[in-house]
This record gives sequence, C-alpha cells and structure tokens, in this order.
Amino acid sequence: MNHYDPPASAHVPHPPRLMLNRLRAPAARYFRRRYVVRQHGPERMPLRGPVILAANHVGVLDGPLLAIFAPRPVHALTKEEMFEGRTGRFLRRSGQIPLDRFATDPRAVRTSLRVLRDEGVVGVFPEGTRGDGELHRFHHGAAYLALVSGAPVVPVILLGTRVPGGGIGSVPPRGSTIDLVFGSPVEIEAQPWPRTRGMVRDTSMLLRERMLATLDEARAQTGRDLPGPLPAGQSEDDPETGLLEEGDR
Repeated sequence: MNHYDPPASAHVPHPPRLMLNRLRAPAARYFRRRYVVRQHGPERMPLRGPVILAANHVGVLDGPLLAIFAPRPVHALTKEEMFEGRTGRFLRRSGQIPLDRFATDPRAVRTSLRVLRDEGVVGVFPEGTRGDGELHRFHHGAAYLALVSGAPVVPVILLGTRVPGGGIGSVPPRGSTIDLVFGSPVEIEAQPWPRTRGMVRDTSMLLRERMLATLDEARAQTGRDLPGPLPAGQSEDDPETGLLEEGDR
C-alpha cells in the first residue's frame, strides 16, 4: 500500500529520526548503569519492513524502554498531554507521535501510517494509560493500523517498570531488574478501504488474545508478575472505547 491510499499519508512528514537513532546507544548505556535490563525474544521482531509493537503499560518508563531496547527504533504513540515544555520538545525531536486519546485524531493516524508505509516501527499501548498491565481495556489503534498497513503486530510485555504499590509516576529503585518479553508476530492481512467496525473489533480481540498469551509466557519465562493496580485515586482518565473485559463493565 502507498501513501495515497486512504487514510492518505503522502503530505504528512515522517517524524524526526536523527535524534532517535543517535540517542538509543547512549540511552541504553544509561539505563544499564541503573538497572538490569533483560530482553527476551528480540529476534522475534522482524528486522525489515513495517512493524507495530503493542505493549502493556504499567509504568512511566515503558515508553522510553520500548524506544531504546527494541531491536529497531520506535515511534511510539504518546498522549498529547506529555508534549509540553522541555519534555514535549524532546519527545517531538526524538520522533514520538502525539495522540489525542479522547477524540478521533486523524493526524496521529496518518503520521503512524507514514512511518509504517516507510517501513518503520510504530509503538502502541493498547491499554491507553498506565495501570496494572493485565489488558482489561484494549483500545483499537493497533488493530486499525494493522488492517490499513498489513504490518505484523509484535506483542511486548514489560515487567518491573513499576514496583508493587508504586505510584503512577514512580520508577523502580536503582539495581532493579526490568524485563522486556517479545512475543511472536501476529500477521494481519491488509484490508482495503473502508474498514468496518466489525473488522477492527475482531482484530482487536485477536491481538488481545495474543498479548495475554505473551503475558502468560512472560510470567513463566521470568518467574515474575505484574505490579498490581495503582494506589487508590491515581488512575488516569481513559476514554470508554475499545474492548472491555466483562468483569470490568
């Protein structure tokens, strides 16, 4: 598929890549001085062509760790509230993609498609916000991008980026171990426009199932578990869209 296929991405610039590429190695050295970072199954991620990484979201370090330690540079969809001040300028210059989580965001979609159609990597957190990482809610962004682009979706499970009882902005203490577990790619066939809600929902259900399977694999492989829910009163607002586990209705 090309940039002129709907949604068209021909006139949307590719996010900046220079800083992202240059900073990955020194950033990895910085994190490894502070933490024991273990990567499991990185060879499962295709080394060429478009890829969507779909990761669980438990801590504030998840985005940086995904961008730094994935086998390839990652342009992650990041809530637009983060794009303020010095942090915002850094995120933009390092090629991250601002996303309005509470409204349809055509520019975020087209920017993501620009990356994928240029055979790059887009990172998505289907839970939408930080929580216990159990994938109770599963938004449709990864499914939609896969249906448009035909890019494989690689599940990623992060463990250790927030300790049990840790607050929403907390980081693990120095010397802690952090695990990134890469699952097997989920192949999604590109569908021509228009893509129906049913297609997107069915694809989201498949991706959630595969991510839960990768979570089980990560638990067995590392002997570790998720940190549990955030402390009372610290949950972030999250749009009521996507799949929702029956018990959470």
